[in-house]
Amino acid sequence: MPVMRGLNAPQNTFLDTIATRFDGTHSNFVLGNAQVQSLYPIVYCSDGFCELTGFARGELMQKSCMCHFLYGCDTGDRLTSQMQKALDERREFKTEIVLYKKSGSKFWCLLDIVPIKNEKSEVVLFLVSHKDITENKDLDHGNESDTGERRRSRPPGLNMERRRSRAVLYQLSGHLQKQDKTKSKLKINNVSNANPVPEYKVADVQKSRFILLHYGAFKAGWDWLILLATFYVAVTVPYNVCFTAVEIREDGASAARNPPSVSDILVEILFIIDIALNFRTTFVSTSGQVVYDARCICIHYVTSWLFVDLIAALPFDLLYAFNISVNFGVHLLKTVRLLRLLRLLQKLDRYSQYSAVVLTLLMSTFALLGHWMACVWYFIGRSEIESNSPASWDIGWLHELAKRLGTPYFLAPLTSLLGVSDSPQGTVTAALTNYSQWNGSGSEPGGPSVRSSYVTSLYFALSSLTSVGFGNVSANTDSEKIFSICTMLIGALMHAVVFGNVTAIIQRMYSRRSLYQTRTKDLKDFIRVHRLPKALEQRMMECFQTTWSVNNGIDVSELLKDFPDELRADIAMHLNNELLQLPLFESASRGCLRSLSLIIKTSFCAPGEFLIRQGDALQAIYFVCSGSMEVLKDNTVLAILGRGDLIGSDCLTQEEVIKTNACVKALTYCDLQYISLKGLREVLCLYPDYAQKFVTEIQHDLTYNLREGHNTEVRERRIRFSDLSECQESDALSMKSIHLSGSGWKWQQAPPEGYEDVHVVPAACSKGSPLSATCCEHPSERASLSPPPAW
Repeated sequence: MPVMRGLNAPQNTFLDTIATRFDGTHSNFVLGNAQVQSLYPIVYCSDGFCELTGFARGELMQKSCMCHFLYGCDTGDRLTSQMQKALDERREFKTEIVLYKKSGSKFWCLLDIVPIKNEKSEVVLFLVSHKDITENKDLDHGNESDTGERRRSRPPGLNMERRRSRAVLYQLSGHLQKQDKTKSKLKINNVSNANPVPEYKVADVQKSRFILLHYGAFKAGWDWLILLATFYVAVTVPYNVCFTAVEIREDGASAARNPPSVSDILVEILFIIDIALNFRTTFVSTSGQVVYDARCICIHYVTSWLFVDLIAALPFDLLYAFNISVNFGVHLLKTVRLLRLLRLLQKLDRYSQYSAVVLTLLMSTFALLGHWMACVWYFIGRSEIESNSPASWDIGWLHELAKRLGTPYFLAPLTSLLGVSDSPQGTVTAALTNYSQWNGSGSEPGGPSVRSSYVTSLYFALSSLTSVGFGNVSANTDSEKIFSICTMLIGALMHAVVFGNVTAIIQRMYSRRSLYQTRTKDLKDFIRVHRLPKALEQRMMECFQTTWSVNNGIDVSELLKDFPDELRADIAMHLNNELLQLPLFESASRGCLRSLSLIIKTSFCAPGEFLIRQGDALQAIYFVCSGSMEVLKDNTVLAILGRGDLIGSDCLTQEEVIKTNACVKALTYCDLQYISLKGLREVLCLYPDYAQKFVTEIQHDLTYNLREGHNTEVRERRIRFSDLSECQESDALSMKSIHLSGSGWKWQQAPPEGYEDVHVVPAACSKGSPLSATCCEHPSERASLSPPPAW
């Protein structure tokens, strides 16, 4: 397949940023929608806030971020008015206030409100942070009165608890700065124009100007250049080791006659530059994201290919610049550059989509193997001539070639090539002086030229690799025969691989890539035939490529259909373990879970794509596995969904069409799991005992209920409940606000249509005061009073 580009579409990572930076800190906060005046409904609440207050996330969505449901008789009206004024004026506000949990217990809360802006500098959200400071307040009450007076006389900025709460908020944008140990003071960096919290907008890709894209045109061209340089090294290094001419100095030592060529120096420079570029080239992480951070890129390269690249780029040819004698051992060290071929094997995957390139690379590999065999064959023949054994000196293939060409061959002993001489000094010089045959230049010993020797060696190597040879160049000595046997064995394998089964091997090795290319071509043909617009074409291609990168074109249902039901159920439970661990399925039997796991499907949504549109027929219940989504109605954000959220409908008892009351749009790349309503009804019919519990529990586990008319039903129930409360009270209350001091409840003004707010909340006039049984009625209890569904 082509080089993997990674997930590089613009994403709104606001929710991910908040979750990441609140990790390990006080994370009791809610996000309110600033676009709905006077109500400011909650669109997101953290797990810490749910644990602090005792409410479930589904119970808090679309209720006011002022948290009226936490008010009680000790909650100051002046502070609540100041909070409402701060929200209306869209400014920061902090205070200490008494609030009440769902259980009715009272606690002191350090509350902080921070407005969040979008790319247009418009306030779109409010971040309301809550911190339980009850323990500190109890300690304060235990101190002496004069100490309390001194504490009350302190400026508000010196309150340590308040400073700690502010630290939580400013940590969202990295405003916590290390100060001198003797003076710890929190500052807001107003000079750098940085926002105190992340903005709710499409995140800008933070990358340096000097970072190269791994899929860019420049990097692709550079990789081809490095590929050619790698092949050049693979050809020249063995040739220089075996065929480079040596000269015999007066002291009997040997040295390379020819200095490095310009191409050798250029290749070394290219390898060094390639190392530098790899430190500035992006890569795709295991999660599929493109990594632009320079530090992460360096760490990734150092822990992967840096060592191999450094070894291959060692500048051995600099020895010539310092007039250092270079012997055979230095040439042998250059063979470490062949490690560069490992990088070539890594990058073959990106070239394999082109059949012509695959065939060329296979043929080049075969030719390269023949070249290496020719170099080794020549080296063996030269070693036989240089040996002192009378039985093999004159029967080697190189000696036979020299006799046929009429140029008897003579070389200095191999020990002198290695810089070690066992013979007395001057032996080599005397041998050269007494030898009668010299080549035409008179400067080198006689024998076949390097050109003739290499051509003959390559002829023997290729004929042995492709067949058994023709006998005109044959192995005579034991070393030559052993090498010939190895060459024939390797040739039999290579001949079968490269020439006999090229088509079969490509089909086996690249079947998945072939399927990818086939589907890509079909998709492009479909777009061309139907003349789809450019925007729709881009969406289709991106969705196809991203989905393929996630599942690699594997259809799980098709793959598992031949397995036994027992095994398929176990595999499905493992694949859908995260969804089945929701509290909604805690009371389900194992058989029910296995049946549910078989109907769970996976889906994917790219940034900006709509999962559901308002008014559509709801077909499934969706679970967000990763990513962020938002619920929209009339271009207004009703809720922000993150990992672990569940959306859908609570009406599953009838075969009626369920219309959706809002749109669901992806902010980032989202992985989803969903259960079709039809399949869910069939499973619940098989397990009626669990069906009633499921209908009751899903009302609380749904983060947002998409069923049309759900909000109206909630308001009608509250109106009936309010009428019941009014009958029990003797005092006449105003239509705007009804305070039920006897039963401990407070009624607020009705919210705008489409939003839910908490209108009836526990007031808990005194710590531990009993609540009315009617007032404490839980939604689950009300649901249990309704007649059971007919499955």
